[in-house]
Amino acid sequence: MPRIAIVEDDPVCARQLQGYAQRYGRETGTELQTTLFPDGLDVVENYRPIWDLILMDIEMPNLDGMEAARRIRQQDNEVILVFVTSMAQYAVEGYRVNALDYLLKPVTYAQLKMSMDRVMALLRRNQSRSLLLPQGDRLIKVSSGDILYAEVQNHALSVVTPTVTYHLRATLSDLERQLEGASFARCNQHYLVNLQYVTSVGRESVNVSGHELPFSRPRRKPFLQAYSEYLGVEL
Repeated sequence: MPRIAIVEDDPVCARQLQGYAQRYGRETGTELQTTLFPDGLDVVENYRPIWDLILMDIEMPNLDGMEAARRIRQQDNEVILVFVTSMAQYAVEGYRVNALDYLLKPVTYAQLKMSMDRVMALLRRNQSRSLLLPQGDRLIKVSSGDILYAEVQNHALSVVTPTVTYHLRATLSDLERQLEGASFARCNQHYLVNLQYVTSVGRESVNVSGHELPFSRPRRKPFLQAYSEYLGVEL
């Protein structure tokens, strides 16, 4: 069920956007969950990366939508942002926080429907698993597609992405269960590899975006089988 946050200080406009979203859900047979926030500060405070889409007004009294978006992007790179504004010049600035779209007030249902069609298509394409991983005192939403590999050493689990390594208390088996159905396979008992980042396979190791990870004898054949099925070719 896609979750939509509507951040709008004008209650009439907020209810209108909520009504449009509900209408879109009925017409497309999509169950949507909508939540209203009266100001940018309200959505940013105690932010949790649980939203699929944020419809964000820009001009708000306590925290404007652009600054709220910048703060949200520090914790959540996946949420889709669509700005709602009466001033078209904000569109360029919106793309700096990777906004998908902007709607010019007064918003019509036809405008929202076109934007929602783009949102839903993007959500379907990006339907990889998302994990909540600790970073400092925050939980960061990380797409499974961004994970290079996971490693366990001395009962400590590290999840490695191209830019950040997350450390958590869990077992590799726990993570493996969360990623069931995604394109991951073990090359030995200590490493779980995202097959999309495999760049080469040798006799004793596999290269994962520049990281050379060793094979264990029992794991090599099952790993090659999984990689073969991922590529759709015989190895």
